[in-house]
Amino acid sequence: MSYSTFMARKGNSTSAGNVLKKLRNITCPYTGIKMIPGSNINRINKRLDSCFSTESVIKELMPYRNFLQPVEKIMFTKFAEYSKLHPDAKLTDCLQEMYEDSLTKLKLEEFVVLDDVDRISLHMSPKNAFALRYKTTRCRQIILADDKEDTFKRKTLLNSLDEIKPEPYEKTIFEQMKDRALYLPTSSTSQNAFVVKYANRSHEEIAKRLLRASEATIEHVLPDSKGGKNSIANFLLVSAKGNSLRENISLVKFIKRFPNIPELCQKYIEEIIQAIYNGELKRNETYPYKIQRTLEQESEGKIKLDLSQFKYSPEEAKRIVRDHYNRARKFEKKG
Repeated sequence: MSYSTFMARKGNSTSAGNVLKKLRNITCPYTGIKMIPGSNINRINKRLDSCFSTESVIKELMPYRNFLQPVEKIMFTKFAEYSKLHPDAKLTDCLQEMYEDSLTKLKLEEFVVLDDVDRISLHMSPKNAFALRYKTTRCRQIILADDKEDTFKRKTLLNSLDEIKPEPYEKTIFEQMKDRALYLPTSSTSQNAFVVKYANRSHEEIAKRLLRASEATIEHVLPDSKGGKNSIANFLLVSAKGNSLRENISLVKFIKRFPNIPELCQKYIEEIIQAIYNGELKRNETYPYKIQRTLEQESEGKIKLDLSQFKYSPEEAKRIVRDHYNRARKFEKKG
């Protein structure tokens, strides 16, 4: 799912998480990298509009280098090296020089995943194995054809897999196959895919794209498409990269793909607790306990946050929240 599609689908279903979006210096619990608040992203983007060369973009983004996600940091480094030789060139010029080599490497990356999907499908019934092979063969044909009117899209294969109806004994194998297909490269996970996707985009779009994956966004722990509520008890603050990586898969499956998530969630909650001590989450002092329950439930016990260092007990946190609301009511009556 592209970032723009992701944002469109979210709509206003994350309004209860707006208080989290104001926080700063928070580590993404999915990727382990510090995030940039959306308000900061907007200000930086305005300055990037005045950066007409690769060199000027590098200077503007240099203070945020450590906030960049892995692929974006690699591209930033390549752009920085390119700017030393071509300071007045555009980011597009750099990507155009890399395009042919990156395109070949991207195809190889795609074939590796498709080959793995085919191997897994051999454990299914001949009928379903053939149906799957038909789909992956079509993908290979599109990749090799280089037809700009009919390009290979990862989501096309992922969506088409749902057309296959596995037998009861095949369900585990089928899920393994779908999980492996998720590793098809995207511009968020492969530098080659990044180059191929953005080589023909504008200089300004490429510059802003480097930061976009680092933006702090609201994530439904239980996806809204599966009944997840617009409640802070169901929200994590995660990077746009982490949000798009998870898509709509269960938290349990996501942890299988990224096994360090429980550890990163612990780091996240410790930073959240510090934000509470700093007065940045007033009226939400109970959030650590709420998200603790949600994460443990949706991860089937794989994420168990340790809140032993939180100086407020559940009862004390509730009392603090009530006190905030009581003071607010008194203030409103006086007004």
